[in-house]
Amino acid sequence: MDAEELDDWLAGIKADWRTVELSALDAGICAYAEKLTSKPAEMTAGDLERLRKLGLDDEGLHVVIQVTSYFNYINRIADAMHVDLEDSMPPYPRA
Repeated sequence: MDAEELDDWLAGIKADWRTVELSALDAGICAYAEKLTSKPAEMTAGDLERLRKLGLDDEGLHVVIQVTSYFNYINRIADAMHVDLEDSMPPYPRA
């Protein structure tokens, strides 16, 4: 993949991870992170089991949960403090 293809792929992930080619594991991680972000009260043991079936062990699960949770945490702090976006960042939610 050349630099332009990589940029397009990353832009696709940023726009909607479902629109780009991902491995089954990467797609599973994205789905898990999305659910943990948008519907945390609906998380079940089955969500973890799906990732285990895709190849993650307990350490891998821990990393996915910690990274997702950290970004959710820090984004909520930024939202609460009304941190200004960098010029290159689109407003959220998008119009």
